[in-house]
Amino acid sequence: MTRGDVFVISAPSGSGKTTICREVLSRVPGLTLSRSYTTRPKMPGEVDGVDYYFVDEVKFDNMVKSKDFLEFAFVYGKRYGTSRASVEAIVSRGEDAVLEIDVQGGGSVKQAMPDAVRIGILPPDWETLRNRLYARARDSHEEMERRLAAARAEIPELAKYDYLVVNDDLETAVRKVEWIVRARRLRSQRMIACIERILQGTGEGPNGSSNG
Repeated sequence: MTRGDVFVISAPSGSGKTTICREVLSRVPGLTLSRSYTTRPKMPGEVDGVDYYFVDEVKFDNMVKSKDFLEFAFVYGKRYGTSRASVEAIVSRGEDAVLEIDVQGGGSVKQAMPDAVRIGILPPDWETLRNRLYARARDSHEEMERRLAAARAEIPELAKYDYLVVNDDLETAVRKVEWIVRARRLRSQRMIACIERILQGTGEGPNGSSNG
């Protein structure tokens, strides 16, 4: 069976990353979100195992020591990690894995998995990013300013990503990410099974030699 791809999607806070991921996941079959582990508390409406796996510091430390994480990082004072086993389970059954993580984690994944496809989501401009963060009204002024400071460091790092999508219109941004995923599935490496199936009908193997 052909293995699936790993898609890393990163963005500064307020860029619409989570909304875009959810929309793409609902539109593209065979695309599965690899849920992160985190030490931060649940927010209202969040469900353990659906939004994140919420664990305490001891559990997280044990997973780090056991090398269970493909990547892990401190983000806004809390720790987040991507389970190596979860990602492997997704791609080994031929599905594509989506990792919704920050740019620090994205760099770690790229080192561990060079074929991972990284997609960066950008706001149309700085003022829009600021307005979106403040419109959420769920963080203190100090926290929002800290997120904006982090964005100043994260945005230049996104230039290293394979694809960049500007979220100036949500529907357009969702479609662009969807196109990237669908286009990657048409690469010859992913379509080799189709070639073999066609050639089996001619009595030839994939190298052009006769099977008879």
